[in-house]
Parts: sequence; structure tokens; C-alpha cells
Amino acid sequence: MAQTFETIMKYPAADEKLAGKALEAAAGIAREDLARFTDCFPSSNSINGFYEATENVEWTTGFWTGVLWLAYEYTKDNIFREAAQIQVESFYERIKNKIDVNHHDMGFLFSLSCVASYKLTGNGRAREAALMAAENLAGRYREKGSFLQAWGNVGEASEYRLIIDCLLNLPILYWASETTGEARYAKMAENHIRTAMKCILREDDSTYHTYFIDRETGNPAYGVTHQGNRNNSAWARGQAWGIYGIALSFHYLKDESYIRLFERVTDFFLRHLPEDLIPYWDFDFDTGSTEPRDSSAAAIAVCGMLEMSKYLDKERAEKYTEAAKRILYALIEKCGNRDIAQSDGLLLHGTYARGSEENTCKNRGVDECNTWGDYFYMEALTRVVSDWKMYW
Repeated sequence: MAQTFETIMKYPAADEKLAGKALEAAAGIAREDLARFTDCFPSSNSINGFYEATENVEWTTGFWTGVLWLAYEYTKDNIFREAAQIQVESFYERIKNKIDVNHHDMGFLFSLSCVASYKLTGNGRAREAALMAAENLAGRYREKGSFLQAWGNVGEASEYRLIIDCLLNLPILYWASETTGEARYAKMAENHIRTAMKCILREDDSTYHTYFIDRETGNPAYGVTHQGNRNNSAWARGQAWGIYGIALSFHYLKDESYIRLFERVTDFFLRHLPEDLIPYWDFDFDTGSTEPRDSSAAAIAVCGMLEMSKYLDKERAEKYTEAAKRILYALIEKCGNRDIAQSDGLLLHGTYARGSEENTCKNRGVDECNTWGDYFYMEALTRVVSDWKMYW
């Protein structure tokens, strides 16, 4: 049975006190993790509840540094600031030497590490690194189609596509325009989200994960999944990227047409939540399914609803804020980790990738912690207990 706002409102909501306790527990686990993850990074997902150490590679390392900045803001303890600044140096070297940056995930990597460092401490090297990352992302902009190519070598026919995740990488371009005065970065971001929303949002308000663009004409071609259950299903994390991504672009552009887009994508997400409000990894699955959950999708959606509520009229702002706080309550009670002996992650029951007949994924990080789930959970808690200034 589909959820409605009325049914969701019957659930308990996370208040400042509950969120504060959960944030205290999260910061405590992050403090314990510093012994292992200061000069290196936790891998993308845990294995049996615990992260292995990795170099600064893949698309996920920025989330851990983001956790450290959030922990620093909450605790005011310089141990977190010092560790984060050490990692900023690693990001500087990564972008300077072009280590694993031939993709679009510059925002995930550099907004939460280097832009955050610059905003919080004025670190000039962090600003320099973030601007190099923005320029690297700008290099993926394709005039034919007006979009940022997600993967592969730029212009490569087999990868001439965008993906919904990229909406969270756009803020580093908006920020680059703000900090340099060069409008071209923000213009690329604005063009990308217009193209993306024209392509990936279906009539039923669900979203495609990826969408190919015709390389010759620049016209939308066709959508396929990469991590969803089916090409025409709604991958839960993708839908959540849509919620938060639209909210972030609205923050910068103030384009009123995005309010309706936000409502469509968010209302689909809310309608298809299972009875306990923790989504399965794909919305093909509902209450009673034995498929795994993706707690990270819920955390991302909460952040997006809380951000967009700042810009809505009173009635709609209250509706989405209250829905977000009820999902957050469910996350705290069912997925929030309080015991480092159980896991060194912050948010349990995430899914990195789940294989199916129509995607090409292998199972990875199924019913585990993942670093982006940890980050967005902590950001959501921070948003409830303080007037947080975004790193995005």
C-alpha cells in the first residue's frame, strides 16, 4: 500500500534532542576511527561491518573527510580539524597529479574535503585544489547535448551519457563561479541540470539512473540503469540523488520551475517507502521483501528535503520537513550505529550495488555501511541540531 503524507505523519519524528544524541554517538565513532583513517581513507563500503584502509582513490574518499569536518564543527575539537587538513593535502596531490579523476565525481571528492576546508578555515591550498577539480569537471562538458559526461574518456561513444548522481557534483561548479567570478562554471552546471531533468524524469515521476545522448545531434537518446533493478525501475539512491540535487541547484539558481520538479521526485520517493520508512535498494521492492535496504538513500533524501524546505512556502516547507524528520527517526532507531564493536561505520544497512538480470553489477557492500551513507546521515543530524552552512 502506497504511503501518503498522512500515513507518514503518524510515525515519530526526530527532534533536536534525539538527533543530538545520535550525532554525539557518530562523532564518538569517528574519533575512534581516526587512529586508522587519518593518513589513509576508509574504503567505499565496509566488509562484515568494518572498513578496510585505502589510498585516496575511487569516488568516495571525500565523504570521510566530510565526516571529519562535520565532527569538528559539532565538537570544536581540533583533532578532527587537523586530520581533515592532512587529508586536504592528499586531495591537493590527487588533483594536481590527476590520480583517478577521469570521471565526473569531483564534487563528491572535493566539495566535502577542500571546499569545506576553505569555507571553515580559509585554507588556500584547499581552494586551489577545489578549483583544479572544478576545471577538471568542466573539461567533461559536452556542447553536443549540453551535459557533463559521467564516465569514460570525454566524447567516447560508448559512454556519451549523463547520470543522475552528477546533480550532487554541480555545486563545485556553482562555487567555482562564486569564488572566481567566472560565470562559465555555473553556466555549465545550469545547462547540465536542465538537460538531465528533461531526460531522466519519467511521466510517473520516477527517474532513470543513466541517460545516453546522441553524440551527433545532441538529442536525448535512451535511458538505462546501471545500478537499479531494471532499466525502467526506480533505483532508490538515484531517486534520492534527484531530491537533493534539485534542492542544491535551486539554492544556487532560484529557478521557480525546480520547485515542481522537486515535488514530483520527492513525492514519488515518499509514496513508495515501505512500512518502516527505510527504502529497499530499488523501489521495485516493498514491505515484506527479502531484498536488502539502502539506508544511504534515506539519508540523502532527508538532507534534500531539509535543504529545499528553506525555500518553500510555509505549508510545503512544514510538510517536507516533517516527512524528513520521520525518516530520520527511522534511520536513527533502525540503522544508526552506536557501538564501535559492532561496526566502525556510522549508518548500518546500506547497499553499494546489487546485481540483477538487467544491470551489470556484482553484489558489493550489501547490508553494509558505506562512506556516503555515513556522511549524509551525519549531515542530516547536523541539519536538525544547528543552522548548518553547507559545504556544497
